[in-house]
Amino acid sequence: MDFTEEQINRYSRHILLQDVGVEGQEKICNGKVLVVGAGGLGAPVAFYLAAAGIGTIGIIDGDVVDLSNLQRQIIHFTADVNKPKVLSAKEKINQLNPDVKVITYQALLTADNALDIIKDYDFVVDGTDNFPVKFLINDACVLAKKPFSHGGILRFDGQTMTYTPGNACYRCLFHSPPPPNAVPTCSQAGVLGAIAGMLGTIQAAEALKYLTGVGELLTNRLLSFNAKTMEFRTIKTKHSDNCPVCGSHPTVTQLVDYEQATCELKSKNE
Repeated sequence: MDFTEEQINRYSRHILLQDVGVEGQEKICNGKVLVVGAGGLGAPVAFYLAAAGIGTIGIIDGDVVDLSNLQRQIIHFTADVNKPKVLSAKEKINQLNPDVKVITYQALLTADNALDIIKDYDFVVDGTDNFPVKFLINDACVLAKKPFSHGGILRFDGQTMTYTPGNACYRCLFHSPPPPNAVPTCSQAGVLGAIAGMLGTIQAAEALKYLTGVGELLTNRLLSFNAKTMEFRTIKTKHSDNCPVCGSHPTVTQLVDYEQATCELKSKNE
């Protein structure tokens, strides 16, 4: 693609990077990323991907902006309360970078629509707030051979990993959703707002690294951190041959909607 003078100036700090350059920025501008959830994680992810110049950003979320969201969901402003999150997010992205095409899905991701929605994207970011949808994203991406970034936050803690075909998926580590009431929600336990930004920017970086081929992705590794101590640790993982979705004898061969259990984040407003 031929960059305009304005685009060269806008993306100059990427172009100056030896590992990115013009070719890498072209890959970013031609990239298509789906962000599932426009809440605590999806907000910084979408903002940074838009700033980077991702060609197409898809955003799916069926919720509206709530006042309690504004403590961490930085893409939404006070005037956006009661507005659909996908529309609020699209408005901010358009203001930040008019080069970016934004496709909105004002709906929940379900077993019926997941494969049809993700098929047109290069990379998927899990910014959701509950285990059933996290497992749905994993299963859909594994079945469709789509790379994705998992993320979860609670209290002062965050964790993330990246899946690419052939490497460990979310189910390789966690075989099935936890039973109801096994894990507190953010509405019960709380969450430090800045944690969402810390983890979301890591997820955005993973998407950009995947598109440009720069660096090492968080594949076969689970990164976790605690903001109270600022301790980060990486746990090595590996593909499980007994995994129910990507193992040698998979039992998960089609998508299902799991019963809503207690979630990692706030059950409604992340």
